[in-house]
Amino acid sequence: MRANRFPLANISLAVLACLATPAALAWQDAEQTETETEQQASNPEQVIEEVVTTGTRLQGSAAAVVQERKEQAFVADIMGADQISRTGDSDAAAALRRITGLTLVDGKFIYVRGLGERYSSTQLNGMSVPSPDPTRAVIPLDLFPADIISSLAVQKSYSASMPANFGGGNVDIRLKSAPSEEVFNASVKVGGNSENFDDAYWYDGGSSWKGKDDGTRAAPQVLQNLWGQRTFLDEISIEENRDVALALNRDYDPTLQSIDPDYGIDLTYGNRYDLTDKWAVGFLATAAYDNEWEVSEQFLGENFRLNPDDTYTLVRGWDDVESTEHQVTWSGMFTFGLNYGANHKVDFSHVILNDTEDRLREKLGNNNNINFGSNQRIREFDVNYQERRMVANQIKGMHTFTDWNFLGVDWKYSKSRSSRYAPGNLETRFIITDRNEDGVFDREGESNLTNATTAARYSFQDLNDEVENWGGNVTLPIMLDDWDITLKAGADFVQKTRYATNRRFDINTRAFSDSSVLNGYQLGEILNDDLIANTELSFTPILNDTTVAGDDYISAQTIDAYYFEGDVFLKDEWRITAGVRWEDFRQVVVPLVPTNGQIDLPTNPTTDDLADLAFQEDDFYPSLALTYFLTDEQQLRFSYGQTVVRPDLREVSSSTYLDPLTLFPVGGTPGLRTTSIKNYDARWEWYQENGDTLSLGMFYKDMTDPIESVQSPGQDGPPLVRIANAETGEVYGVEMEWLKSISNNFFASGNVTLSDSEIQLNTQNIVEQTGVSTSITNTERRLTGHSKWVVNSQLGFDSDNGKHSASLVYNVFGERIIIPGIDGRGDSFEQPFHSLDAVYSYYPDFNSQITVKVQNILNQDKEIEFDDTLLRSETRGVSFSLTYKREF
Repeated sequence: MRANRFPLANISLAVLACLATPAALAWQDAEQTETETEQQASNPEQVIEEVVTTGTRLQGSAAAVVQERKEQAFVADIMGADQISRTGDSDAAAALRRITGLTLVDGKFIYVRGLGERYSSTQLNGMSVPSPDPTRAVIPLDLFPADIISSLAVQKSYSASMPANFGGGNVDIRLKSAPSEEVFNASVKVGGNSENFDDAYWYDGGSSWKGKDDGTRAAPQVLQNLWGQRTFLDEISIEENRDVALALNRDYDPTLQSIDPDYGIDLTYGNRYDLTDKWAVGFLATAAYDNEWEVSEQFLGENFRLNPDDTYTLVRGWDDVESTEHQVTWSGMFTFGLNYGANHKVDFSHVILNDTEDRLREKLGNNNNINFGSNQRIREFDVNYQERRMVANQIKGMHTFTDWNFLGVDWKYSKSRSSRYAPGNLETRFIITDRNEDGVFDREGESNLTNATTAARYSFQDLNDEVENWGGNVTLPIMLDDWDITLKAGADFVQKTRYATNRRFDINTRAFSDSSVLNGYQLGEILNDDLIANTELSFTPILNDTTVAGDDYISAQTIDAYYFEGDVFLKDEWRITAGVRWEDFRQVVVPLVPTNGQIDLPTNPTTDDLADLAFQEDDFYPSLALTYFLTDEQQLRFSYGQTVVRPDLREVSSSTYLDPLTLFPVGGTPGLRTTSIKNYDARWEWYQENGDTLSLGMFYKDMTDPIESVQSPGQDGPPLVRIANAETGEVYGVEMEWLKSISNNFFASGNVTLSDSEIQLNTQNIVEQTGVSTSITNTERRLTGHSKWVVNSQLGFDSDNGKHSASLVYNVFGERIIIPGIDGRGDSFEQPFHSLDAVYSYYPDFNSQITVKVQNILNQDKEIEFDDTLLRSETRGVSFSLTYKREF
């Protein structure tokens, strides 16, 4: 293993902040105390001796999750609802970045131990769920609001009862279940961001407060009829083409508008009813709604020229970008539980999550033909709108049969679906010419719509995922003199289907015989109904269909798995857990020809062409974990597992999609190979009687055929990113975590991860695999997305009277590769983002809570750089919110 250098100076500064994990506050209501005192005074016989118990809130909130983590056979980290509440995180994605070795990308995806989202898997209550994201198989974790989460569990070492598709770790989002007593609370929130104070560019889109398009963006009926008949724009007459153009919504033009404040509301109600001495039922219902705005200034570089002094000059890109995003999220959850005594339990959960993102960007820049410093500028605005939804129905049962030697039977069934509806997305381009040569580019007075075949582009996308997951296991405990043995055997079955469609067409302004009609700065006013209906057309249509083969595809995935595990305690000194999983994986991705709905294949397909569509593998995946109990408080863990990481559905499709983080086009690679991984873990843990904890761990992963991103030169616009296999790879590092009571009022905890990775790339093999040319700058480099260090820290305070609490929370990650370099240019790194947040809560009485939260106090910007040159940047601003919560 190669020695490494870590940026200890930066880490040392980061660790100076501290992290705490306290619990909910509790004290006796003053009026109730006064009433009881009066009653006791009137009846001295009822006066009893006062008993006072003490304990830190840190211990109270962390006790349950610490105990579960301590009892896990494999290396795992767990975060409870109280801990999430204390840090002020609003969703699962934001909360998970507080866990050791986890970093957050694009506000949605979690990287575990520096491995990209493809190297981690996500479950909901231990069951598989679909993804509404068209670019990734994993579900965006920002969909899950914090208010419905009971706990988050991240298992970092593999066990045979888990899916074999395991790299960095498995994230299990556990939803709240029916309470043991009546619960009824509500909260309201208002907030904003420092970037939102001024007016921002926005448009009339047709969406409502519900986060649902009212039909304004939808494809006009005449166009939908053509698609339904498998008729495309290049198959109709010019006059029919004109009619379609007339039916299009062209009112997308941005204007400066004031931005509304953020607001949200949450409601929760639940109860439990004892029907008989043994039968009991309970339920919990939650509803949440959030309406938020985010304004930012951005820089989007695409192509640079290397100067003789080794500096770079931007030759194509957008150096002045103003972005406005409106997000509406709402969720609902209903859980129902049925208990028979303490040994039989059945739970049903219904969850619906909806997230609507509506974004407009007003951009100024140049390209290879219109240089920076000339008398012309390119103005472009684009609109990206999407409605993401996930609906999950789950039922599970847990049974213990005491008469049969405490035989346990667990079973589960889940059917869930997700969708992404993205209608009427638009991008259009104008040319601004400094006609009066005053050095000012007037967006309104000196602008005209570009005279080109691609003056504007519309896209209409739809995606539907469905996942069915069922399975169960049987556990049998065996008690011997010095041995406590638990045997487990189970099965797990997953069926997943996905259907995606994409329709694109361009506005061709060269269809107009007179180009002077293009003068102006508003698309809707230039392409008005009168112009389209009455102007003389050339021999070309106004609309050109640019939908290509592969924009539509169908995919299916089936996993049949069987596993066996044995868990052995020997003389209360050793714990040995070993198992093996057999998994049969089958996947097919079928690109379709949109014009006829048939499979996109060469005219005379070969066996290899057909083989690229389907993929099948089956294998055994063993796991082993050893725990040695040094004392009652300390234990030492070792684990080993063999796993795989398979390419997701889109990565093996031949179609191209835009990466939401970089906005670069990404092309899939049919025939992409599975990554094989050998996982090694070791961790020492110390659980002290007062609730304090300390742990130190090491990990190593040996990878064959790691799936990676490579870059291919772009002709016009951003370069093309392709997915390919590297030859070998490895990841290794150390993790340290602590939780410490400083005094009766202050608590501190934190975690640090130091790691490194290396992959070996073969340029010729990648060219043969992807079919595109590439000139990789670094054939030996870190994995994409890997950070050499990650720090989380938090300082917590609770007042003696229990009415005040505060936390100062800090998170930072080391630079990580986002876009690998080509043609001698260095890799592009996302720069460290120093996130400092503060949360303060005031409890005026037993039933009320007022919380003030300030995030990104340091006002950090998000930046991506290569060779000390800025490639991408985005302002994030300082956000703040005020929340009032009431228990009824």
